[in-house]
Amino acid sequence: MQRLAPADEANLVLDRPGQVNVFLVAGTLSPGGFVGDDGGVDLATLRSALSTRIRRLPALRHVAVRVGRRHAWADALPDLAHHVRLVDPETVPMTLERRCGELMTVPLDGHRPLWELLLVPGENGYDAAFILRIHHAIADGTSAVALVHELFDPEEPMTPSAMAATEPTGHRRGPGPERHARRMPHKVWFGLQRVLTTIGGRGVSTTMLLGERSQHRGVAFVDADLGALERRAASVAATVNDALLASVAVGFEAALRAAGEAVPAALPVSSPVALRRNGPASNQVGVMLVRLPLAAAGSGDRLRIISAQTHIEKSRAREQGTLELMRGPLGARIMNRIAHRQHVVAGFVTNVPGPAAPLRLAGAPIVAIWPVAVLAANVRLGVAAISYAGRLRCAVHFDTQHVRGFEFAVAMQDELARLVDTAPG
Repeated sequence: MQRLAPADEANLVLDRPGQVNVFLVAGTLSPGGFVGDDGGVDLATLRSALSTRIRRLPALRHVAVRVGRRHAWADALPDLAHHVRLVDPETVPMTLERRCGELMTVPLDGHRPLWELLLVPGENGYDAAFILRIHHAIADGTSAVALVHELFDPEEPMTPSAMAATEPTGHRRGPGPERHARRMPHKVWFGLQRVLTTIGGRGVSTTMLLGERSQHRGVAFVDADLGALERRAASVAATVNDALLASVAVGFEAALRAAGEAVPAALPVSSPVALRRNGPASNQVGVMLVRLPLAAAGSGDRLRIISAQTHIEKSRAREQGTLELMRGPLGARIMNRIAHRQHVVAGFVTNVPGPAAPLRLAGAPIVAIWPVAVLAANVRLGVAAISYAGRLRCAVHFDTQHVRGFEFAVAMQDELARLVDTAPG
């Protein structure tokens, strides 16, 4: 057995009622391989195709067992009859988005390896689909994409340029030892400020975006042409992630107006930053705080304002490393105790680079994929995005009892379309 890295153990601690710490990837499938022309699925063929790959992926064979006050990974081959299965046939037909929303409140079985692949047969005009759920203790966004690459097949052999496009942006050479020593006092001071802000900061006023969450979740898919979005962002020295944040800002403004709330000039959100991989931990993620400009900001101005922030905050997050209270289980327990009353951020926005070329699942072409991120603390809405085969695919995850999430998604989609339409070339 191998003890969990402290950051991974912290992600086990974050599981609690109403907060299932699972990263979800959903996708639609075309006929081929294990998917028939009628949308039916052959589970035996799929399980056979995946069994050899899973033997080569330790993360998908890990069971968390308690050893004293901590946990260790025990190796166990998963029972594919459980881990790769059809969605509950007793459930009523529903859209893939609604099914994803319902699954975000269902915990994984802690006595088994912490993942599952659910299949939705195609029927009534809907494509066949899959839903892959992976616990954050075994993968952050970047390592989850790496697992998808290992588990699925590229339609064509990966070219060097396509492989580079899927590399996480945090893979950079760290500072030299002299510079590291000079920066250490600053890092300690900034880390202390982050801890104090996490515990008692108040950058968000009372709003429907924060509070106790219900068990009723909604998910809405949003997408845009990746190349055009990249060109539009580059025209003002911004990135695709900046454009994503700009569209999220418009979504927040629409949701607040729909609820009859005052729209602030800016709204802070938390956005993860990939770190340079170092050590055994599956979770190696920094965090930057971005104040999204809302009222009275045009598309171009909004992009520039966000880009100016992220240019600084991204470097600072990479230098600082993992959020201080998420570096081990003790800090995570403190986070759990204070999170229900935090007013530091109003939402979460995550974006991971995905496959540049289309993938197949056991021979079935994957038409589209969307990521769905966990809602943590007292946050009632979050956005996750992934690039896939020339599109930026996003999922808005929200508490339907408290947040006007569909209005958010429509406004976000409109803003992405506006950015794409104004792209040069």
